[in-house]
Amino acid sequence: MTIMSGGFGLCGIPAILIDAVLESGVKGLTLISNNPGCDGLGLGKLFDTRQVRRLICSYAGENAQFARQYMAGEVEVEFNPQGTLAERIRAGGAGIPAFYTPTGVGTVIAEGKPTAEFDGKNYVLERGLRADLALVHAWQGDGEGNLVYRMTARNFNPMMATAAAVTVAEVEELVEPGAIDPDHIVTPGIYVDRIVLVENVDKRIEQRTVRRRPALVEE
Repeated sequence: MTIMSGGFGLCGIPAILIDAVLESGVKGLTLISNNPGCDGLGLGKLFDTRQVRRLICSYAGENAQFARQYMAGEVEVEFNPQGTLAERIRAGGAGIPAFYTPTGVGTVIAEGKPTAEFDGKNYVLERGLRADLALVHAWQGDGEGNLVYRMTARNFNPMMATAAAVTVAEVEELVEPGAIDPDHIVTPGIYVDRIVLVENVDKRIEQRTVRRRPALVEE
């Protein structure tokens, strides 16, 4: 099974839905995500239980368990430039099977892929991505499946919601249909098959960096 999982690092991840996948015990998963989570957090839990066979991502620097499995040849990895990954997912949701991009031309990213020249510039062909299941996290949703995301938690969630056979959304607030201003809806309900209301979401921070507070009085 191929699963798209929204979020960027630990921001905007569908943590409760990931736990449901964990509890199901399903094996041999192909995950499409910006990153594989952190050790023991988010998608990182699925690597701890060795439920993942293949990962399609753009970054993998915060998960030592994943790194060990990759170096041991236990997990396959397909790396993508971040913008290319986002566009591959968006294209899949829009029914576009492939597109040309200049990103990656002349690098290992382009190896084995068709290339073409447009207006004197070389481009590499990238395939759109779709999944069997998309797991997304939204701040607010209604009973019709319309979704609103909050700030940076918007990241990969909206495009993934459009690019799967089945989309399940976890929401922090569930309101009545009509309560959300139509102009504020990011993901129309036509894309969403199931909604789960989650409360008291544990929003983790990968790395907390603070600067020294300046002196209030000059010495």
